[in-house]
Amino acid sequence: MKLAAFSVGADHHIGVVQNEGEIISLSALSRSEFPPCIKTFIERSEERLLRAQHLIEQEENTHARFKLSDVKILAPIPSPEKIICVGLNYIDHCKETGMEPPASPVIFSKYANAITGHNEAVKIPVNSNEVDFEAELAVVIGKEAKCVTEEEAMDFVFGYTIMNDISARDQQFADGQWSRGKTADTFAPTGPFVVTQDEVGDPHNLNISLMLNGRIMQDSNTHNLIFTVPKIISYLSQSMTLKPGDLIATGTPPGVGMGRNPKLWLKKGDRMDITIEKIGTLTNYVID
Repeated sequence: MKLAAFSVGADHHIGVVQNEGEIISLSALSRSEFPPCIKTFIERSEERLLRAQHLIEQEENTHARFKLSDVKILAPIPSPEKIICVGLNYIDHCKETGMEPPASPVIFSKYANAITGHNEAVKIPVNSNEVDFEAELAVVIGKEAKCVTEEEAMDFVFGYTIMNDISARDQQFADGQWSRGKTADTFAPTGPFVVTQDEVGDPHNLNISLMLNGRIMQDSNTHNLIFTVPKIISYLSQSMTLKPGDLIATGTPPGVGMGRNPKLWLKKGDRMDITIEKIGTLTNYVID
């Protein structure tokens, strides 16, 4: 199931995306059962997935159907409890940054102020001149997870989305730690959809790419991840309790701006399109 948060005028909805470029609003079919919050849906996903499927199969009312082109897609989870990111998780990306592949996952965090949605602007901070792009597969946690094994880990995955791990490289490396350079306002574009685990299948065999102004910058496959999704979830859960709606960005493949010669930094007017197989395309624009 491919879920989206969206608005039509002042009305907010969650819905299921159809192959024909349509979206069926679950909120319009039953707002009491499906308030416009994907995080709430995830928290009760076992019952709501079945109910949503039943409503869609029975749906005959055109008032719940919208063309995707006629709605505004919103960030699917605008206020997750945690946004956890994994750095240096593709070998070729390690090489382009001049860093050794890590022996264990390199973890840092973003905050909810960084979240923005599909077709929304990424804002270059006034105090940075070296802002970079990073296409990433993001895991959406479905159930509370604490001290889970790698063998159990996939049972705690609800689905997947796309994240652009925007990074102010000058701040990231000047500070000696990554927080300020990674979590400026709008530095975590996510979306456009959350796709359930069963529809995605193997998360370690998905093509992932980023185009900048129509030119391919990053082009890889998630089978090149150093640390797998189960390894990351198990590793994190030994230290922290993962909650429904938490986002885990799994790292970026090679091709980022700082790895190029000459280096390539984002500027006003740039357009970024990240495509991940079976999930969709996340588009964002750059402004000052």
